[in-house]
Amino acid sequence: MIVSFDLDDTLFINPEKCSAEKSLHFPLNIVFRDRLRAGTVKLISELKKKNIRVWIYTTSFRSEWYIKTLFRCYGINIDYIVNSERHKKEVQGEKSEPMPSKYPSRYRIDLHIDDDISVAENGKIYGFKVYLISENNPKWVDEILNQVNKIKRAV
Repeated sequence: MIVSFDLDDTLFINPEKCSAEKSLHFPLNIVFRDRLRAGTVKLISELKKKNIRVWIYTTSFRSEWYIKTLFRCYGINIDYIVNSERHKKEVQGEKSEPMPSKYPSRYRIDLHIDDDISVAENGKIYGFKVYLISENNPKWVDEILNQVNKIKRAV
């Protein structure tokens, strides 16, 4: 099973608006300024214990190195990254009609976590599952684990 996460306003949050994981120590906090949503480390650890592959699927232009290294600093190994550059090359390609900003079914992703309602709407149109996360939902970790368990039971 594969679960993917968006970054901006999903896993990377503004700590003034949403609870965050502890900041990295100097000098890492200078290189990696993005802050993880509180509960991210716990959630991804639980998914990994269940042998679930964890991907990042983002419209961000952040490099794979930056993303993988930031998560490694928190003890998290990300299995695969689809950033804007990869999406444009592998999904949009030479197609004349515009493709959705994210297309998880192209990569056989079972569940995508995002904050953008348009991604959820595209999921209905293009046939992929999306869990929408809100800015301050203290139960988000348990809700995602419940979604994962539902999908695993259905397979």
